[in-house]
Amino acid sequence: MRITLRLEEENDFAIVENLTREAFLNVYCPGADEHFLVHNLRKTNVFIKELDFVAINNDKIIGNIMYAEAAVKNKDLEYTVLTFGPVSVLPEYQNKGVGKKLINHTIKLSKEMGYKGIIIYGDPEYYKKFGFKLSKEYKITDKDKKFPAALLVLELSPNALNGIEGIFDEGKAYEIDKNEAEKFDKKFIAKENGYSKSQERFNELSNKYL
Repeated sequence: MRITLRLEEENDFAIVENLTREAFLNVYCPGADEHFLVHNLRKTNVFIKELDFVAINNDKIIGNIMYAEAAVKNKDLEYTVLTFGPVSVLPEYQNKGVGKKLINHTIKLSKEMGYKGIIIYGDPEYYKKFGFKLSKEYKITDKDKKFPAALLVLELSPNALNGIEGIFDEGKAYEIDKNEAEKFDKKFIAKENGYSKSQERFNELSNKYL
């Protein structure tokens, strides 16, 4: 399958929001709100449009990745890092290297842009192949000063995060008002919300601390 990447354009917005909804429907919880996150993220001052890429196959947008600036905070000190998500791929194109291509391409660009590291919440088994490590190795915690198994760190160059430790703060850009998300979802074709095994995996990682 031939996959090409390009920056997202304004004409893509609705397409990307719909594919994001399809990609995450019933994955982490019944329904999805990642498409609402995508809709809002573009409006924030931490959104990085230079890292907002779509994946295309046969002139069809099949995937997307979005980045924002976040921070590691330690008392009066604050260090800028990147975070990404959602990484969205239409269900029929998943497990075919689309997400991998989007992630590898934007990691390379992030390094070229001079950022020190990327911190995300994700599945360690998947993201370790991109070089992500458990946050505990860097003494970077969540807001509760704990080390969730899902909190992962990628150093973009050797020793780039030396001396940087503290609390990871995604920022308000990733906060979702559930009521507003439900209202936004009503603009889309109705879908059945339900249970999936991936929700068990998500709950397991969310409640596991190291």
